[in-house]
Amino acid sequence: MRLENKIAMIVGAGQAPGEGVGNGRATALLFAREGAKVISIDKSLEAAEETAHLIRKEGNEAIALAADITSEAAIKTATEKAVSHYGHIDILHNNVGVSLAGGDAILEEITEEAFDNVFAINLRGMVMTCKHVVPLMQNRKRGSIVNISSMAVLDKYPYVAYKTSKSGVVAFTEQLAYRYAADNIRANVILPGLMDTPMAVDTRARVWGKSRAEVAAERDAKVPLGRKMGTGWDVAYAALFLASDEAKFITGVTLPVDGGVSVQRG
Repeated sequence: MRLENKIAMIVGAGQAPGEGVGNGRATALLFAREGAKVISIDKSLEAAEETAHLIRKEGNEAIALAADITSEAAIKTATEKAVSHYGHIDILHNNVGVSLAGGDAILEEITEEAFDNVFAINLRGMVMTCKHVVPLMQNRKRGSIVNISSMAVLDKYPYVAYKTSKSGVVAFTEQLAYRYAADNIRANVILPGLMDTPMAVDTRARVWGKSRAEVAAERDAKVPLGRKMGTGWDVAYAALFLASDEAKFITGVTLPVDGGVSVQRG
């Protein structure tokens, strides 16, 4: 019960179609198992509700809300509904991200529309969500924010908009950490490496015209630790620690969850 009596708002708690569990859904389930009341938010109300249903099925508490992360008005409305239901927000977990599915491409092929779309989803939406949640945390003089970036920030990654937007997530998280430390608000960022999730594997299989098994095998081979990708649960357990009071003296940290990829660069 490491999050007992905490209210956790998880943006991107649904997941893309495919096998396994995504980072957002795994985090929502784990937070609930650890005692948090979960606000499951996704662009698709059906996806958000599916996560909330799984939480309630285990005997824990959750509500589902829909919000298009590219719309500040939608984010504001969802935050107001969450506060109306639970009164406050202790934990904000920002999990939304898109690359190939958002039209991302290499430099020679990137378009203005795709670049703007990926940035609106990956970075601007996170900024706007924090804009509406941070003042609530300031009022109570406490809060924990966990943002999901990517190892693409540090590693060789060919697609322009994802790498640059996720780099922005790291810079923004550091800014949150130093600007709101006096309000006892912590902000940390996780860099997932090669993960076996629907977004990471199934989306690539569809875009590249390969089988899921082929894509998974290629990615597994690149992971130093056991030659096996991580899962959404690995990200969720890292997020649990950073969100909990066990990490009460940790802020502004960038944590790779990558099976050792970050130490074999160069």
